[in-house]
Amino acid sequence: MTYSARPHARIREALAGAAARGVRVDVVVETLQGAGGAIGGAEPAAAFSGLDGVALWHWPAGLREQQTAKAHAKLAAADRRVLLVSSANLTQSGVSDNIEAGLLVRGGEAPRRIAEHVAELRTRGVLAPLYGGGHR
Repeated sequence: MTYSARPHARIREALAGAAARGVRVDVVVETLQGAGGAIGGAEPAAAFSGLDGVALWHWPAGLREQQTAKAHAKLAAADRRVLLVSSANLTQSGVSDNIEAGLLVRGGEAPRRIAEHVAELRTRGVLAPLYGGGHR
């Protein structure tokens, strides 16, 4: 889950590799419309274009109770056993240039609970497939 994203070769390679191994890969990303002008440039989801097996999700702006609400979370969960919560967006500056902070959690309840929470947001329709895609 990321607020902003730009194509980053190592992230794209890692996601493509996971999908090729049969791993379910869901990426939740903010949209330009949802960001309300706070993000410039290309649509953040374009960072993941052309990656087979990667499902893109977003929080539709029309479903937000507050017009200024943002999908601002930056986290990653793997296998319900590992969780990264970070201030970094999936951009070159966020990954390589800026001073960012993050917390990596291995094991325990947090990775499972976050994965279940995101899955519940998809099930309830709070998150919707972007471009009509998505795993079912």
